[in-house]
Amino acid sequence: MSAEEIDAYLAALEEPKQSTLRALRRTILDIVPDAEQCISYGMPAFRLRGKVIAGFAAFKNHLSYLPHSGSVLPELHDELVEYDTTKGSLHFPVDSPPPWTLVKKLIDVRIGQTLRD
Repeated sequence: MSAEEIDAYLAALEEPKQSTLRALRRTILDIVPDAEQCISYGMPAFRLRGKVIAGFAAFKNHLSYLPHSGSVLPELHDELVEYDTTKGSLHFPVDSPPPWTLVKKLIDVRIGQTLRD
């Protein structure tokens, strides 16, 4: 469970998925430089103080940001209207990662939750 596993996950993707998820990975690590990179449920993830706080995955027609909590996305509902979402994932185009400011808000909400747990 390491950065190398995420490197391998990304290397197996075609473009532009690979570049888009590499950019998202850099954003997450910029926001939470102390996060431990790992694989959770077969997908790249980031753990802080033992709790998974963010992740991402590639699918056939979209990419997903995964907050690893079903209550993060509803809390930011008004800011996510331009995205398709499920209870546990935010879908975004294969060639355009979510903006830095949105990822920061998603991570801040999740870290706040982990502090309350």
